[in-house]
Amino acid sequence: MGLDITVLAVDWERLEGTPVEDRYELLAHAASSDDAFRWDAEPQRGWIWPAAPDVAWCGRYEFHSTTGSYKPHFWAGQAWDDLREHVAPEAREHVDAFLMDLIWDADGEADDGVITGLFPEDRRLLLTCPPATVHALTGHWARAEPLLEDLREPYGVHAACAGRWIENFDEFSVLLREWGTVVTEACRRGQGLIGLPL
Repeated sequence: MGLDITVLAVDWERLEGTPVEDRYELLAHAASSDDAFRWDAEPQRGWIWPAAPDVAWCGRYEFHSTTGSYKPHFWAGQAWDDLREHVAPEAREHVDAFLMDLIWDADGEADDGVITGLFPEDRRLLLTCPPATVHALTGHWARAEPLLEDLREPYGVHAACAGRWIENFDEFSVLLREWGTVVTEACRRGQGLIGLPL
């Protein structure tokens, strides 16, 4: 069993208004759909609002291009690392800025992005983006998305790898477009994003 990711859009004021010691458990509750544990349930895709009936200020995004695993996100970041030196400067600038706070570790240093004081120190998160960061990511996505198709050829030469969770450009672009959907909707609602390892 590997690492999973559950992405939540969160009303940041409500989150900050929740006692620090209760925040993680509240979001973990919102991340756990009752249907996810039913063997006969159809998989959910896209945004689910609210994430849980008693956490109405929180939405959950279910990636349709993954099985809940963090591995495709990690390998998309690795693919970008392999690709970025072989693309036009404009595309590199905008995709760098878009992926930096989401799935790409530019400097190779592990950083869970936790904002000091937001959660107890023993809680590991995969993603923490307050509303201002989400707003900036939406702008980066608006500039990066039209340039994605220009990455197809260099991706095939420098980043395609059979056996990876993200083997080819189509899988890479689908996952990036899903992240575009995530940040765009969270921004529209004025919310932040939290990625839990669940």
